[in-house]
Amino acid sequence: MSQVVFSHVERLTLSVEEAALMLGISRALAYELVRRGDLPRLRLGRRIVVPRRALEELVAAAAETTTGS
Repeated sequence: MSQVVFSHVERLTLSVEEAALMLGISRALAYELVRRGDLPRLRLGRRIVVPRRALEELVAAAAETTTGS
């Protein structure tokens, strides 16, 4: 039986707490944004995760509208 060894794997998703930390907002606000649909999320069973790419795109789009680029 073969084993797969991951030396450096960047996860595709973040917990809501990790997304809050990356955004510089509170955990409570992050969950509120998820509830309102303002923060992208996936439900995996009972767990809610934030897709890393969707979060990065959300921030990039917000930065573009703010700077007018």
